[in-house]
Amino acid sequence: MSETPPNTLRHRFDGREDAPVLVLAPSLGTTWHMWDRQIAELTARHRVFRFDLPGHGGAPARPASSAAELTGRLLDTLDALGVQRFGYAGAGLGAAVGAELALRAPHRLASLALVGASPRFGTADEYRQRGVVVRAHGMDPMARLAPEQWFTPAFAAAQPAIVDWAVQMVRTTDPGCYIAACEALAAFDVRADLTRIGVPTLVLVGSDDRVAGPAAARTLVAGIPDARLAVVPAAAHLAPVEQPAAVTDLLVRHFAASWQDTLAEVPAPPRTPTPFAQGPAAAAADPAGAQ
Repeated sequence: MSETPPNTLRHRFDGREDAPVLVLAPSLGTTWHMWDRQIAELTARHRVFRFDLPGHGGAPARPASSAAELTGRLLDTLDALGVQRFGYAGAGLGAAVGAELALRAPHRLASLALVGASPRFGTADEYRQRGVVVRAHGMDPMARLAPEQWFTPAFAAAQPAIVDWAVQMVRTTDPGCYIAACEALAAFDVRADLTRIGVPTLVLVGSDDRVAGPAAARTLVAGIPDARLAVVPAAAHLAPVEQPAAVTDLLVRHFAASWQDTLAEVPAPPRTPTPFAQGPAAAAADPAGAQ
């Protein structure tokens, strides 16, 4: 893990230093641990860079109220590390940052995956109302809502430890940073700009995603030239957590197929998903990045 000077994001690397960099970006209310079960396979080909949103997971509470501002901080962070060209996979708010990157710095992006994404997340009023609730009652209402938004009922019933991990992750998020992130989603709207995204793009969505579902994913695919759609069965908004093997396979295939100019020739990684690097229970006590 790295220190975070002003205007940069707390981050970590996994994988060998000479591999091409792949950025994995989190969703609102989560930490970089949402990608734990993708790391073993993705690091076979990539140096994986993960970051925490401001005020999430104990990251410095420096609110950012737009996807453009978060994008700028990410680029500042990568610039400071000497990373010029990279692939990118982002979920939810992290996907909004990915779309901003594709519009603002397409020369930096080798390939793009948008997970649980939408060109416009709900309505501005919905996300601003979240801010009203958090100002009045703190993070507990958002924490209680997280399991039904993020997971299918069957998964939530079968995986209580992961549900507890999710609840604690949201509960310990800095309220001011969460409110600012809600403002970022309220203002985000790239519907008129989709045809300008020229980066090879995979749009990946859980079949039961209630935050940004298959209809939103199809809107992205219809607007982004040559984008591909992948619908993951039996998954909600946090598909990388709920269906790790399927999501990992789709990401490996997408980046291998669309990034041939940068990828080194390496053997294919194994297809067995790994558990959370910290485990949901241990993650709750991990001062390095979990809640």
